Amino acid sequence: MTERILVVDDDRAFQGMLVEALTDKGYDVDTASTAEEGIKKAGSGKFDLIVHDIKLPGMSGLDALPHLAEAAPGVDVIVMTGYSSKDSGVVAMQRGAYDYFSKPFSLSEMEVVVRRALEKRRLQVELSELKRQGGSSPLNTIIGQSAPMIAVKERIARVAGLNTDVLVMGETGTGKELVSDTIHALSSRAKGPFIKINCAAIPENLIESELFGHEKGAFTGATTMKQGKFELAKGGSVMLDEIGDMPIHLQPKLLRAVEQKAAERVGGAKPIQYDVRIIAATNQELEQRVEEGKFRSDLYYRLNVATLILPPLRERISDLPQLAEFFLERANRRLGTDIAGFSSDAMEIFFNYSWPGNVRQFANAVERAAIFCTSTMITPAEVDQAFSNAQPVVDTGMHMPTGEGLSLKQALMEYEKALIQNALRACSGTQTEAASSLGISAKNLWNKLKKHSIDPVLFKN
Repeated sequence: MTERILVVDDDRAFQGMLVEALTDKGYDVDTASTAEEGIKKAGSGKFDLIVHDIKLPGMSGLDALPHLAEAAPGVDVIVMTGYSSKDSGVVAMQRGAYDYFSKPFSLSEMEVVVRRALEKRRLQVELSELKRQGGSSPLNTIIGQSAPMIAVKERIARVAGLNTDVLVMGETGTGKELVSDTIHALSSRAKGPFIKINCAAIPENLIESELFGHEKGAFTGATTMKQGKFELAKGGSVMLDEIGDMPIHLQPKLLRAVEQKAAERVGGAKPIQYDVRIIAATNQELEQRVEEGKFRSDLYYRLNVATLILPPLRERISDLPQLAEFFLERANRRLGTDIAGFSSDAMEIFFNYSWPGNVRQFANAVERAAIFCTSTMITPAEVDQAFSNAQPVVDTGMHMPTGEGLSLKQALMEYEKALIQNALRACSGTQTEAASSLGISAKNLWNKLKKHSIDPVLFKN
């Protein structure tokens, strides 16, 4: 079925260009010239995506957003702004828009975002159908509808049902354990046990016994036979968290367990067969560990078949409102509070922060802000307290500005500016390289250069 897009823009020439470009891509496109007309058409339920200008005669695109959400629930809106009003695009995303573009923009870039938004829409429809049929997909536990998270969910849906081991990679705090839980819950082994082992938390002299078990008398203190985690997980799954910290001398035995689903208990001579699926997770670059001689290449290649790479929070920043709502609801339950939400200024601080500790750090910040909140709305003051009372998650080697009278928002802005300048300096002013080193898109970097009035030419050698 052809997907339908509504374009709302009063500039006939620009509107025609968009219609032509989207039609050439196979979409069915309708148009409106005012927000009021767009809301009326959106209410027909015929559209899968809305592309909406902000500056319109009568009602503005920003004011139209809540009406569009009511008229066409679940349908994403991409907003368009003039460069001079690009801040309106950020506000629009804070109010629920999927993405924004500042005119003029690249049609090819727009087409990519349109495709991702429609992929998200298709997944939402599939999940709604599951619910209608009386089921609830475990994918619902993974919060986020940004393009990177849609890709992750689609990958999980494909991998979970396969009879293969899985490697989950991502920075600390990105949700590797939650993804592992979801893979197990969607698999044919969902009714079996799911046993988790943190390879970095178990003393090196005990980890072999924990994984594979031991025979009576195998070592001092082994007064009885003990089954290992691989045996105990029969018919289910085992999660090997922090697999990159597995001692090198145990990796050959683990490789055999992965390849042959068999290994001997410590002190035993007879191989024990395993009926288990292995889900390995790590925040380390295993290829680098291989080069350093700390991880066997054959084990890495055996694990690196069905791989999921989780995006850091800075690459899925549009998920912040949904995550904030989820974590605030959880905090309300834990604390017995009744906080309704966040002020726009508070959300702006969240949007402008880089979140080195990812979703885990964000959840902590929301709960801390809720603790300090004395009204029904979390404001910048509570966010300030949440940050100032929290321990730093990582040491970037740089220090936040500490000028007297500097607000948290100003400090974060200055810190971001310094990071961008350092990246440009290291890349001799090459924007694409600087964006890659910062973990953001070239478009995102361009917007930040304009925001901070940074001229990349000044950094060229």
